[in-house]
Amino acid sequence: MIALIDYGMGNLASVDKALRHVGVEPLVTSDPADVERADALVLPGVGACGDCMANLRDGGLLQPVKDAIAAGKPYLGICLGLQILFDESEEGGGVRGLGVLPGKVQRFRHQLKIPQIGWNQINIKSSAPHLAGVAEGSWVYFVHSYHVVPEDETVIATTTDYGYQFVSAVHCGSIFATQFHPEKSQEVGLQILRNFGQVVLL
Repeated sequence: MIALIDYGMGNLASVDKALRHVGVEPLVTSDPADVERADALVLPGVGACGDCMANLRDGGLLQPVKDAIAAGKPYLGICLGLQILFDESEEGGGVRGLGVLPGKVQRFRHQLKIPQIGWNQINIKSSAPHLAGVAEGSWVYFVHSYHVVPEDETVIATTTDYGYQFVSAVHCGSIFATQFHPEKSQEVGLQILRNFGQVVLL
């Protein structure tokens, strides 16, 4: 069972529809018990890290999510689902994340338009199974003002150029998480979601 976590933030309907389109049938849930018994997790999100962490905590979901990741269950994070994996975010004056991956989340430091909204390309840096069949330079869809800065560069799966090269996806063990939105990224995004489904079946 794949739990698509509903914590009051994120484009759940679009993610659910995209997953089902590629043959993955998640359970949309806000129940911590469902997260505990799930075989894999999908955690999307749009908004602020602080609100995300608060909603997960208030819903009793924070510890089940951490426990599932620690147990090595496949985890797909989208946008905020990527950012909360790290130690802390600059957003809102400073917010603690899950601390699963060492590093931070910082606001773009350039003069280009913020947030970045729209299509941009990914540069593939790892052989993550989630990127199978995805070509170098593929276009994906972004909506964000902040990006992750991992301490361990080996977790970097893709980078993207927006004023400078920033990390647009990470892969570490059972974790794959993207700053871009696969559910809005047409065939490239569907391929990534399809690959996630295959990873879950392994």
